Amino acid sequence: MSKAYIIEVHDRTAGIVAGDERGFTFFSSDRAFDRLDGRDFSSARVAEHAARAMLGTTKTRAHSLP
Repeated sequence: MSKAYIIEVHDRTAGIVAGDERGFTFFSSDRAFDRLDGRDFSSARVAEHAARAMLGTTKTRAHSLP
């Protein structure tokens, strides 16, 4: 079964990650995160950290991804 999560950074929707047995793929929904579009990650949390790094912040919100 696949899983999908929305990733938000500073109230901006960076994109979504869709996961399967191989990992998670990032799909950008904001031009600022296009460099991550199509990139594969080992987990949704790793993708979230990469998106936050794009804007120079690594602080995790209380309701961040698993």
